[in-house]
Amino acid sequence: MDKIPILRMGAFLLVTIQVDLYDRLALTLEADLVQMVQKTSAKGVLIDISAVSIVDSFMGRIIGNIASMSKILDAETVVVGMQPAVAITLIELGLPLKGVHTALDVEKGMNLLKTMIDFTEDDEDLTEDDLIAE
Repeated sequence: MDKIPILRMGAFLLVTIQVDLYDRLALTLEADLVQMVQKTSAKGVLIDISAVSIVDSFMGRIIGNIASMSKILDAETVVVGMQPAVAITLIELGLPLKGVHTALDVEKGMNLLKTMIDFTEDDEDLTEDDLIAE
């Protein structure tokens, strides 16, 4: 069975979707990602969909579900790399993706997560230099 890799980057989880998501893979990603948020106490989830050219209503709901579940577990979600055709499709399908923040690319998405999350001095794996946005 295929799996989408979930990478930990300090207090954040990074998911880069490089393949078209069929329903079972999307559900597996949803379950794995929410489990990783809980397991790692991640404060943010960044999902890169720059390689995704088509998003249907099911995939849109999965992204919304991930954001909602992550929020319940105290993590913010940012989706980056959305192609214009994907954005148009999501709006035409009536899927506003509540709770999902967006940014143009991974760098801007990470900076957005850093500004949205209230870091304290005892956050693990982060130094003061990690929090400075250029």
